[in-house]
Amino acid sequence: MLLQFLGSGDAFGSGGRFNTCFHLERAAHGNVLVDCGASSMVAIRKWQVDPNAVSTVLVSHLHGDHFAGLPFFLLDAQLVSRRTAPLTLAGPPGFRERLDIVMEAMFAGSTKVERKFALEVRELALHERVELNGLAVTPYLMKHYSGAPSYALRIETEGKVLTYSGDTEWVEELIPAGRDADLFICEAYFFDKVMKYHIDYSTLARHLPEIAAKRTIVTHMSAELLGRQHEIALEAAHDGMVVEF
Repeated sequence: MLLQFLGSGDAFGSGGRFNTCFHLERAAHGNVLVDCGASSMVAIRKWQVDPNAVSTVLVSHLHGDHFAGLPFFLLDAQLVSRRTAPLTLAGPPGFRERLDIVMEAMFAGSTKVERKFALEVRELALHERVELNGLAVTPYLMKHYSGAPSYALRIETEGKVLTYSGDTEWVEELIPAGRDADLFICEAYFFDKVMKYHIDYSTLARHLPEIAAKRTIVTHMSAELLGRQHEIALEAAHDGMVVEF
């Protein structure tokens, strides 16, 4: 299975990177986007991803650098890519209302337009394993203020397990979320500076034996951590990086 980091950056474009957006290719049931930050349509075009081949978008939490690309994605589907296939969006409680608010703020009237494709917006309940479009996703509660629950997402599809931390400081929920995953993608904001709502690389590294994922890649790095990549023992994501797992 192939995953490409279309965007691996933080909210501030540190290192000239796009906001968070991962593209998971599958043999059946359509491809998946994990998060869709504000710059994601630019990244989709840069890396020549077909948006109409995406059947599902999973959102970890409701910050702009993780979901504010969706108004552009939906308008592109209607006006440019001429989508006809159904599309499923899934995120935390409050996702449906927040998406409408953002769409209306950015493109007034866009929520009232009749689309040429079926759109389903799902809200994921904590710890409830939900099956949709050939994958199963289980949310775990993280500690990251976003005006709604912030989740780590454990995704099972085609015999593989992918866990994505979203944004969070260290919480014990990361252990069951990532346990034995084939690929664990985790944010690491600073090298060893402990702060609220974000995990630092050193803290993450100490806890990795408890998680026991087969492969771990760090993402969402600040300018400070990007400048210290030579000190990182783990794999570090970059825009365009392709991972087979």
